[in-house]
Amino acid sequence: MYRKAIEQLVEWKSDPNRKPLILRGARQVGKTWLMKEFGENYYKNYAYISMDENERMEEVFREAFDIERIISMLEIEAGKKIEPENTLIIFDEVQEIPRALKSLKYFQENAPQYHIIAAGSLLGIALHKGTSFPVGKVDFCDLYPMTYYEFLLACGEKNLAEALDRNDTEVMKVFKNKYTDFLKYYYYVGGMPEVVGDYIAQKDLGRVRRIQRKLLDAYEDDLSKHAPDEIVTRIRMLWNSIPTQLAKENRKFLYGLIREGARAREYEVAMTWLLDVGLSYKVNRVKKPDFPLRVYQDFSAFKLFVLDLGLLGAMSRLDAKVILEGNNLFEEFKGALTEQYVLQQLIVNPEMDIFYWSAESATAEVDFLVQFEDQIVPIEVKAAENLQAKSLKIFMKNYNLPLAVRTSMSDYRKQEWLINIPLFNIGNIELYLRNSDE
Repeated sequence: MYRKAIEQLVEWKSDPNRKPLILRGARQVGKTWLMKEFGENYYKNYAYISMDENERMEEVFREAFDIERIISMLEIEAGKKIEPENTLIIFDEVQEIPRALKSLKYFQENAPQYHIIAAGSLLGIALHKGTSFPVGKVDFCDLYPMTYYEFLLACGEKNLAEALDRNDTEVMKVFKNKYTDFLKYYYYVGGMPEVVGDYIAQKDLGRVRRIQRKLLDAYEDDLSKHAPDEIVTRIRMLWNSIPTQLAKENRKFLYGLIREGARAREYEVAMTWLLDVGLSYKVNRVKKPDFPLRVYQDFSAFKLFVLDLGLLGAMSRLDAKVILEGNNLFEEFKGALTEQYVLQQLIVNPEMDIFYWSAESATAEVDFLVQFEDQIVPIEVKAAENLQAKSLKIFMKNYNLPLAVRTSMSDYRKQEWLINIPLFNIGNIELYLRNSDE
């Protein structure tokens, strides 16, 4: 499988100011595979050390942070000679040994010649327990489920994927049905690497759902084991309410949908846990579209999404036969699946800040508002080929921005102030934005 995040790792490797790298992401998004793949292809060798239930490493990091001593111990543990610049040192499940996480500070300060990448499925949880974090001494890379582009490559459709990368509108128009068919399956399968791999091998949608259900059960088990007992029930209630929240016409999160009379203060800690372990994405409302968007956030109004499109379908008990019924899949839950899909394609871009906008009177809403380089761009998400965009027109009239994006199942087209991007290529939105003047 190809993961685009490896390009960020390559940039990190060549950065003269490189610090130890922490790879963040939820359990089962492919962090271990990516680190090993990176070490295999871009270094002479790699030294892989898992901290999970590793008593030897507990002993190694219990003592003073003597880098030479630590390196010699890591060589014995991994069975590899560690050479600065030539060996990638991998700390997996690093949250299990907090002092291993803390050691990254000393590597950065005293031995920057070593290339170290660390990951942990429950890093966010570890921080709740007061783990000493090497603030300012590490770099970060976030890993998410596979995008539609990566799904195409995994399915062996290299030519279709490369046409998206070239923004080849002619190929996209001629082969629209193929892109749409793969998009339907991506809606159902999602981007969790284990699920994608099994689907490609077996082509069995029943197996897809069973694996997704196991993943969901594993996530709930993780939270039950690691979260304080008094908030586990609230975490589960909040988590299980998300499909209902997204099924509303207005997807603004309402605490009252968790249970009648629920209040924000009761669920703030539970939400923090979901966000920290990567199971949910939070998109805040902004009051006005001005630079920088973060300054204009309204923290009391937000949308909450789940980790993965396929998992959202599994949580919602979406039946497999839906993918065979024309374009109905794109309109399921009033387009909630499509909005989740679009966010999943946008969020992998580390340069893009993502919010949404709604009028104070709640009479108009723009699904996403993104800040990218020197542009602020509203994005209207449309299921199927519905091209009406009333809220977008109101927004553009009020704020007079130069460009808006609508993404739908319609073909690419550019009007004076509006670009329509096919849903299956919204992941390459930066290509359209950079070339918007052409």
